[in-house]
Amino acid sequence: MSTLNIVLVEPEIPQNTGNISRTCAATGARLHLVKPMGFTIDDRKLKRAGLDYWHLLDITYYEGLDDFFAKNAGPFFYFSTKAKHIHSDVAYPDGAYLVFGKETKGLPEWLLHDNPESCVRLPMIDNDSARSLNLSNAVAVGVFEVLRQWNYPGMRTSGHLTQYED
Repeated sequence: MSTLNIVLVEPEIPQNTGNISRTCAATGARLHLVKPMGFTIDDRKLKRAGLDYWHLLDITYYEGLDDFFAKNAGPFFYFSTKAKHIHSDVAYPDGAYLVFGKETKGLPEWLLHDNPESCVRLPMIDNDSARSLNLSNAVAVGVFEVLRQWNYPGMRTSGHLTQYED
């Protein structure tokens, strides 16, 4: 089974993290939360967004970026509006870590500066007023690009109607 890792560095909005938790649970991706966070894990807004899926979630917490990097070897892909490479132009290997920054500031610039070839962006209109996508939407786009490249391993790829017999 392939492993996809989603990393949230200092997330601030519990609803976003709840939505991302649900995406991770529904796709089998592992979630890594790097402190400090702008909420507590028992925050009802967080749980409400992903409540039905919480038991499916594989989640690890870290005290900060140093702790995270000490315990994980990568490969890391840093999602940022400041990146020069498009997310879909990258081939993501098994075990990839998709790293996302906090809602108000993104990832630290030193991290982007030190890893330019591993930084990717989601294309958007050429207008500075469109600063970024919502964090939970950006994570979903990244997750499903990786899963598409991997041919959706272990995932149900067709559905069925519930009120009609096949």
